[in-house]
Amino acid sequence: MDKILEGLVSSSHPLPLKRMIVRKVVESAEHWLDEAQCEAMFDLTTRLILEGPDHFQRQVGHQVLEAYARYHRPEFEAFFNKTFVLGLLQQGYHSLDRKDVAILDYIHNGLKLIMSCPSVLDLFSLLQVEVLRMVCERPEPQLCARLSDLLTDFVQCVPKGKLSITFCQQLVRTIGHFQCVSTQEKELREYVSQVTKVSNLLQNIWKAEPSTLLPSLQEVFASISSTDASFEPSVALASLVQHIPLQMITVLIRSLTADPNVKDASMTQALCRMIDWLSWPLAQHVDTWVIALLKGLAAVQKFTILIDVTLLKIELVFNRLWFPLVRPGALAVVSHMLLSFQHSPEAFHLIVPHVLNLVHSFKSDGLPSSTAFLVQVTELVHCMMYHYSGFPDLYEPILEAVKDFPKPSEEKIKLILNQSAWTSQSNALASCLSRLSGKSETGKTGLINLGNTCYMNSVLQALFMATDFRRQVLSLNLNGCNSLMKKLQHLFAFLAHTQREAYAPRIFFEASRPPWFTPRSQQDCSEYLRFLLDRLHEEEKTLRVQSSQEPSEGLGRADTSLQEGASKAAAATESPGPSDSEKTLIEKMFGGKLRTHICCLNCRSTSQKVEAFTDLSLAFCPTPSVEDLSFQDQASLPTVQDDGLMQTCVADPEEEPVVYNPATAALVCDSIVNQRILGSPPVELHCVENSSVPGDSAKIFISKDVAQNPGSETTPSVTDLLNYFLAPEILTGDNQYYCENCASLQNAEKTMQITEEPEYLILTLLRFSYDQKYHVRRKILDNVSLPLVLELPVKRTASFSSLSESWSVDVNFTDINENLAKKLKPSATEEVFCPKLVPYLLSSVVVHSGVSSESGHYYSYARNITGTESPYQMCPQSERLALTPSQSCFLGGEGPSTVIEQDLENKEMSQEWFLFNDSRVTFTSFQSVQKITSRFPKDTAYVLLYKKQNSANGLRSDNPASGVWVNGDPPLQKELMDAITKDNKLYLQVS
Repeated sequence: MDKILEGLVSSSHPLPLKRMIVRKVVESAEHWLDEAQCEAMFDLTTRLILEGPDHFQRQVGHQVLEAYARYHRPEFEAFFNKTFVLGLLQQGYHSLDRKDVAILDYIHNGLKLIMSCPSVLDLFSLLQVEVLRMVCERPEPQLCARLSDLLTDFVQCVPKGKLSITFCQQLVRTIGHFQCVSTQEKELREYVSQVTKVSNLLQNIWKAEPSTLLPSLQEVFASISSTDASFEPSVALASLVQHIPLQMITVLIRSLTADPNVKDASMTQALCRMIDWLSWPLAQHVDTWVIALLKGLAAVQKFTILIDVTLLKIELVFNRLWFPLVRPGALAVVSHMLLSFQHSPEAFHLIVPHVLNLVHSFKSDGLPSSTAFLVQVTELVHCMMYHYSGFPDLYEPILEAVKDFPKPSEEKIKLILNQSAWTSQSNALASCLSRLSGKSETGKTGLINLGNTCYMNSVLQALFMATDFRRQVLSLNLNGCNSLMKKLQHLFAFLAHTQREAYAPRIFFEASRPPWFTPRSQQDCSEYLRFLLDRLHEEEKTLRVQSSQEPSEGLGRADTSLQEGASKAAAATESPGPSDSEKTLIEKMFGGKLRTHICCLNCRSTSQKVEAFTDLSLAFCPTPSVEDLSFQDQASLPTVQDDGLMQTCVADPEEEPVVYNPATAALVCDSIVNQRILGSPPVELHCVENSSVPGDSAKIFISKDVAQNPGSETTPSVTDLLNYFLAPEILTGDNQYYCENCASLQNAEKTMQITEEPEYLILTLLRFSYDQKYHVRRKILDNVSLPLVLELPVKRTASFSSLSESWSVDVNFTDINENLAKKLKPSATEEVFCPKLVPYLLSSVVVHSGVSSESGHYYSYARNITGTESPYQMCPQSERLALTPSQSCFLGGEGPSTVIEQDLENKEMSQEWFLFNDSRVTFTSFQSVQKITSRFPKDTAYVLLYKKQNSANGLRSDNPASGVWVNGDPPLQKELMDAITKDNKLYLQVS
């Protein structure tokens, strides 16, 4: 019969005829055959199954073998013995390799045919050993899947006892070596199916023998934590995660994170590879395990691992959101990463470029599932933009894309942000410095945040971009000097010439930080700026005294005795009005004069005082319902020092005076900061927003008699705030003025006038007010329009020498019955002044992003402006007399400045704007500056820097002797240039 069958399958007869004859052969199996005939038939059918050249022959082999084995079981048992099976597994069959899947299929079917025979037990024992050997040889996915099928059907073949643990470990290693080289969908689906069969086998073994589970998981971790560069574990290991009982998560994570033998590098590798598992389409609970491990590492403060892994993998995880099968897990992981990584915006900014594409794509398909998914993504993005405010160039396109989706409330955002942050679990987390490359396309250098030092960085970038001031600093000869000005010069030189993307100002920070500023905590940039300018001013005066004693050493004399020279400097500056040559650099660049005039409305005696200032603090106009406004206590009443800078007097006469800079005597609350000389702590101010404190003689109350429209929709401008600052005010009620001539408290009129303008006008908007009810400092979030051109009313005296810079009294006016309207008009004593509008161009804007003074972030907009860019070149009258109050002297309405500003914008006379946000520097526009608060409500302009523009600018010169180079910075001294060259070489070698 075997000869007939062999001849038939190899003949050229039609296939239907062959099938009919094969059917006859199968039917003949029930007839008796001797042992030799049965063996011959088994040999033939085995050969057809294993070596048949086509599907028909292999199918015939299976049909005939099963028929003859059923009817001749003893003969088949004798044929399918241990020796024969062992030979197949170890040597193969004729030309067929032993690792061919056909051999496993043949053995699998053979076991089914002899299940009722006693000899099958011997085969089970044999296979327990052989399958372990096979697994140790790392079979390919297809063979491993066939082996899993065999062991699933015949669990008796699974190794027992200790061998079962070894088998599971080796099977895990085998899965770790799986690879799928095809990219075709059919082959990929087959590969996933094969891996699933193997993982299901392990699940069955773990259930049957629980002792094998933990060693298997240890083997998984050993594979994924391997740092061997020549081996990359397969993502197919993800198929095992879904079979691990969730109740083991806590135990396993605690064991891994507490094991001293697990090095950080290995843990980093393991976590990265687990995150890669999110791409496995059928795995469940991968996100649960990844998040559990992230939390476990945070609990033991393994922040370095978490930072490295997050920055390395967050883009990959975010891109998994495109695929529906793995989207839920990927969203859970990316959400946890972002909500835990709250010390730096770097992780969020890595995915920002991908957000727009994702949103646009899912919005276009219109599916309900896509809409629900985008709501979740939008909520997460809003939380991140709220937390990392100050990047309008990055966020504006995203806000536009998600404007149709609901925005979470501030309370919900705060609740979400407080869930998983590492910093909430430990204060040991150091500030993560951004990974830096080369200089950005702007050519500008950023400043690295050293830990809540954005208040310093934003101010320094604004000062650096004040071109004339920078050039003056860089041109100073400070060789051998270790002063703060020298450190500022060094910082400016590096910002101008380093090849780094960002520079770490550690030395300057330590030297310039006010003594009462706690390191790594949120501080006020306006307070820092005042302290910095005052330090530089006092230091230069001290060095000048020393240089006058030792002229050969000049300003560059080492400041080993700065404190000794301080008293000498004070004695040397008895003259309240120094000449230009005697002014310090700070006075030349930022110094102005403010005249305060008070007229008693009873006896009409007057008193006046001219005070120096380096910035003006502008209060917001009060609401109409408030008549009196408490703004300061006795600690902030102005007096004049011998050197012309303002100070405040504290309530206790035994206390030493504190530096008070400048012109804040008529201001509301509480950016006003009292700071003591040489490191004394600041005096606490008690201010109240829009309320008065009765019965306290230490308080002064003011009432501004100016038009108010708080309910209107018109956005107030800086000009409006400046008008309010300079507007006349009536001191009445509890705020009465003590008239020395009357020897009693009297109603009085108080006016302030700028008598000498600075080169750079610094304006601070008083946004932080004290809430007496809740005892907290609140932020005024009102939007303020920022004019590109500002006209400052300056009332110079015909002869400054005719004015005393101390309080004087004149009792020539006796009419006390004039009405209030007449009292608000300029008095006769003002006729000696020549009012003039001085044009200024906006140079820098420091923005505070946040809702309170105790939190938030500072960044700055700035551009290059020199004294050569006069907008009045387009205007025939560069100097015009100021109008009377009834003619809107205070810059209101559509005036010449509006025309000039529009012309500037239309003709693009101003250079490009830059956005400085710590280490990040990008191009931006004035339009972005203007609309920042409307787009980001908690981002508000705080400190403004304006540059004076006029044709008579004394600093306009191309002569190096003047210290200014209009077309570029002055050449650096050799000491600075050598330091920068050395640093650039080192940076290029490292990078």
